[in-house]
Amino acid sequence: MVSICFRHVIAALFMAGALAQARAADAPKPLEPTPAVASPIAAEAMMLGAAWAGPRAVAVGEHGIVLLSDDRSRPPRQAKQVPLSSTLTAVSFADARHGWAVGHWGAILATTDGGETWRIQRMATAEDRPLFAVHFFDTQHGVAVGLWSLVLTTADGGKTWVEREVQPPPDSSRADLNLLGLFADAKGVLYATGERGMVLRSADQGATWEYLPTGYKGSLWSGIALDDGSLLVGGQRGSMYRSDDGGAHWTAVASGGKHSITAFARQGANVVAVGLEGFVAFSTDNGRTFTAQPRADRLALTAALADGKGRWLFGSRAGLVAEPAR
Repeated sequence: MVSICFRHVIAALFMAGALAQARAADAPKPLEPTPAVASPIAAEAMMLGAAWAGPRAVAVGEHGIVLLSDDRSRPPRQAKQVPLSSTLTAVSFADARHGWAVGHWGAILATTDGGETWRIQRMATAEDRPLFAVHFFDTQHGVAVGLWSLVLTTADGGKTWVEREVQPPPDSSRADLNLLGLFADAKGVLYATGERGMVLRSADQGATWEYLPTGYKGSLWSGIALDDGSLLVGGQRGSMYRSDDGGAHWTAVASGGKHSITAFARQGANVVAVGLEGFVAFSTDNGRTFTAQPRADRLALTAALADGKGRWLFGSRAGLVAEPAR
């Protein structure tokens, strides 16, 4: 089997942007979004992001496919209406009905019916500057981040989005890091994971940011705030780091594997980390130690959800897959 690496996804996004700019020189007509096509094999599509909309799992991925799962004993079904067919990378819900998804072409989609139907709030087709992560604090306040330190915020449910200036990181003259993941702690402090082992922190819902170097030099794909107030981030080659003081200091954690970590989920003191090549690692002590239990099928995993009952649901190269309780 050929696995999907997040680096390959980003490389494809870069290429798409270059091609778009080249085409623009010959034909300056703006790109028109094409709705996602209903597919009999939608449940097998690559899913890059997932979130809970109340009891419903909503996953987003390639070709603008959105999958909805109200009962994990049956295959998930495709959303009724998605107005574009480009790749969606992440999704966030403020409650059971109000959600947002982001992806290619700087697209931001919104739903008010739990993911059944979506509408476009933002697209920037002059260049393919994709968004990689989104987080909503409530139905009005949200943040999206992406390519070359792109940060967008809204205070009106996405009716308007404001691009925020991010200061250059330490020892750099430009703010050009790719921001790859978003997560918030119990106090509403927002964290973004990025390249060069960098974590960014915002205490004002994305308006301003400060850098929190972890000491790692590779890309950090994702992170999570745990019940005890600690932070975990993970990325390339199974790298994982933990902070017990809001990101001021970081300590390496042995993940038990060498494959890139793409997502975390938690329920109580139990934490799961998933990644490429079927990487799965579990912790029962709030992320202090992990035991790797990789999947035999080596299925690339790209998102993770906890159902609160000890079970897990993973986004993957082949749709949504359930993991039994442990």
